[in-house]
Amino acid sequence: MNEAVRQFTDHELALARNGDAQALTALVLAHQRSVYSLALRMLGTRDLAEDLAQDVFMQLNRNLKSIESREHLAFWLRKVTAFRAIDQLRQRARLATHLKSDTHADHYNDADTCDPLLQRHLKLLLEELSPAARAVVLLRYQEDLDPVDIARTLEMPINTVKSHLKRSLEFMRQKTPGARSSRGEDETL
Repeated sequence: MNEAVRQFTDHELALARNGDAQALTALVLAHQRSVYSLALRMLGTRDLAEDLAQDVFMQLNRNLKSIESREHLAFWLRKVTAFRAIDQLRQRARLATHLKSDTHADHYNDADTCDPLLQRHLKLLLEELSPAARAVVLLRYQEDLDPVDIARTLEMPINTVKSHLKRSLEFMRQKTPGARSSRGEDETL
């Protein structure tokens, strides 16, 4: 798994669509990190993220014939991952089985962060957002999608995406000591 992530080609996609097991393996290897990362940040625990990523790739295998290109594949994977994560979060909220006590040790750990306390604080703030708002924020800042692409991915109006971004960022800034106000400086919208 330490091998460098390489670009998956349209030819390999065609082979995978036609049932080539090696091409399907290459497809999964090329995209597993981004699917898992989005699932992890949405759900907060490694176990749930691994299960969700596995489910996404199993669903992809069943729907591979409908994938038209590499770009469509990346779009499809983000969309399915986000929707499945939102569904899980909503289900957990309805069942009131979301445990916050001992699960913090199981949360993701970014080795690249320069301030682990700030990262933990931001992660906890993300958990307070609604599932849809969390998906919007993560697609914007983790996947680097622009609001139009987020709207298309999540099948929501562009103004809803912008509202989620604005309200979520303002909420996170208010709850973060030393954060600047967003008035006049939010170039992400």
